[in-house]
Amino acid sequence: MKGVVLAGGTATRLYPLTLVTNKHLLPIYDRPMIYYPLETLAGMGIREVLVIVGGKSVGDIVELLADGTHFGLDLTYRYQRGALGIAHAIGLARDFVGDDGFCCVLGDNILRGPALADVAQRFEDGHWGAGTLLYRVPDPERFGVAELDAEGNVVGFEEKPAHPKSNLIPIGVYFLRPDAFDVIEHLAPSGRGEFEITDVLNHYVPDRRLYTSVYEGHWTDAGTVPSLLRAAALAERDANAGELAAPPQRPQDRRATDRLGSRGAEVAMAEVSD
Repeated sequence: MKGVVLAGGTATRLYPLTLVTNKHLLPIYDRPMIYYPLETLAGMGIREVLVIVGGKSVGDIVELLADGTHFGLDLTYRYQRGALGIAHAIGLARDFVGDDGFCCVLGDNILRGPALADVAQRFEDGHWGAGTLLYRVPDPERFGVAELDAEGNVVGFEEKPAHPKSNLIPIGVYFLRPDAFDVIEHLAPSGRGEFEITDVLNHYVPDRRLYTSVYEGHWTDAGTVPSLLRAAALAERDANAGELAAPPQRPQDRRATDRLGSRGAEVAMAEVSD
C-alpha cells in the first residue's frame, strides 16, 4: 500500500496565521503540523508517500521534509494548482499509485492513538473499494457527516449539512483502490465549487464496498484556531505521559547536532583545563 498526504489549500479559516505560510508548517506542540500525518502513514507500515503541495511555501515544505528518510519514508511531491477539493487533489496521485491500493491522510489531521497497521491490512485484504475512519464529534456540521440505517450501517455521507443526521464524521484518513480515480474523473463540483471526497465514498455505499471503522483514539483536525489549540493540547498530553516520541531529525540536523556536540566537548575540556 502507498500513501498520500494532502498539504495544499489556502487555509482561510486560520488567517492571519497563514497569510505568509502554509498551514501545514504551523507548529503543533514541538513539531510542524505535517509531521503528524506522515507519522500516521509510517505507523501503517507504508513506505512510499506522495505529498500534494500547493499555495504558499511549497519550497519550504520540500526543504523541511526532504526525501523523507528521517521518517522512514520515500517521499515524492506533486503540485496542485488551486483549491479544488480533496477528491481533485487525490486524483493527482494516479500515476504515483499505479495498480496499488493507497491511504490518503489530510495534512491537518492529528491522530493520537494506536497505530493503524491492522486497519490498513483489513482494507487491503478485503473486498472493499474504499474506506474511511469515523469519529464522534460535537460539531458535525463542520464536516462531512455519516448517515446510518437502523442497524448502524453507513448509507451515505452529506457534506457540511445544516442539520446533521448523526455525530459521526469521516475523518481525514481514506483508503482507496485505483478504480477510485475513474470515480473522481466523473464527479461534478459541489455547490462549493469543489470535488468532494464524500461523493467518492458515496459511490461505494450501494454495493456495500465501503469499509468503515470507528477510530477509538483521539483525533482533531487543525484547520481552525480552536482546533489548532486542541491539537497542541493532545500532543502535550501525550508528551507528558511519555507517549510522544521526539520529532525525527533530518540527516543535516543530525550532522549539525554532532558538530555542536563535538564543539561542546572541546569547550568543556578547555574549562576543566582552566
